[in-house]
Amino acid sequence: MDALTIEAAGGLEAVAKAEWDALANPGWSVGPLGKPTRLHDGAGAGAFNPFVSHDFLKCLEDAGCVGGRSGWRPRHILIRDAGGALIAAAPAYLKAHSQGEYVFDYGWADAYERAGGQYYPKVQVSVPFTPAQGPRLLVGDTDVKNRRSILARALVALAEQTGASSVHVTFTEPADYEALTGADYLARHDTQFHWENRGYATFDDFLAALASRKRKQVKRERRDALATGIKIRWLTGADITEAHWDAFYDFYTETGSRKWGRPYLNRNFFSLLGERVGASVCLMLAERDGRPIAGALNLIGSETLFGRYWGCVEEHPFLHFEVCYYQAIDFAIEHGLVRVEAGAQGEHKLARGYEASQTRSAHYLLHPGLRDAVAHYLENERRAVEHQNEVLNSYAPFRKDGRAPQDP
Repeated sequence: MDALTIEAAGGLEAVAKAEWDALANPGWSVGPLGKPTRLHDGAGAGAFNPFVSHDFLKCLEDAGCVGGRSGWRPRHILIRDAGGALIAAAPAYLKAHSQGEYVFDYGWADAYERAGGQYYPKVQVSVPFTPAQGPRLLVGDTDVKNRRSILARALVALAEQTGASSVHVTFTEPADYEALTGADYLARHDTQFHWENRGYATFDDFLAALASRKRKQVKRERRDALATGIKIRWLTGADITEAHWDAFYDFYTETGSRKWGRPYLNRNFFSLLGERVGASVCLMLAERDGRPIAGALNLIGSETLFGRYWGCVEEHPFLHFEVCYYQAIDFAIEHGLVRVEAGAQGEHKLARGYEASQTRSAHYLLHPGLRDAVAHYLENERRAVEHQNEVLNSYAPFRKDGRAPQDP
């Protein structure tokens, strides 16, 4: 520890893209338009995750979606060795609220402040506005256990030095989760709905795995969604124009206004996303009479398609299911991806072949009283989530008899 330099950087301009990406996505090179190229298949070369790339996180900063008066103040942890080489990092933010996180702690904040404490600021380690699993303790592929341990302690030190009440590391991967809970962080579980590719070669192969009634339902929904002459296009990379982003931003803000919420992302973010990360973007546009009427934004990992945002300016039966869920399955099968993560919430996804999946977060609360109360709550919550997922998946639409389907 004496030979290390630990910095809390106010933005990603403090670190070179190549340095950050070597830790965030070891075994991968990120080229123009955010195109990932696998360098090797050795130890530490895991799946590519676009959300923790330097390009994606810098888009949020440069567009002003984080920083300024957003309540997300970048305080990225950078750990360098005696020679100045970056050996570990974490995308960290000093938060003035609990918005845009999707792991809800409003009750904790309210209880602590009613008792006379000050919950905010807090340290949040996450990808802003993104409930997608991925690495949070970025350690490359060397001495990873020790580096994760150092990061876990450095985040607590950041909270102590900034007067923060707590550290929250959300939507972690298992290796990070294990390191954090081993460093006395509290474990929290939640539920999302993910589609798993069980070696399907076509969408019809997936349909064949469903029970007859559910198979007929999916076929009917897909047929009815496109009954008015709607066409679906997949756009990636340089094929996405500013006109496409204009249309999608209209969809995005329209959805936000219907939910009585303020959109977290501005129009400039989407332009920057297309310029820097476009190779990892799949924009699914629904068009009627040549005019975009709905769309879904997805990001493409090496194993996972991450569904993020949906919106429309015309309502059509089942169009949301078609654009967000069935088209995502089509894309994943065609591109050999192993899963689709369709975002937060939504038990209706279960009937469309998405299964309840456990997500993990880790939390360090500095006040002993608050920590004890939250620890007790989380112990009960984890049991409830486990039971809930078992019950939900008992209603999964898949065949249970193993026989080939007979209906058309």
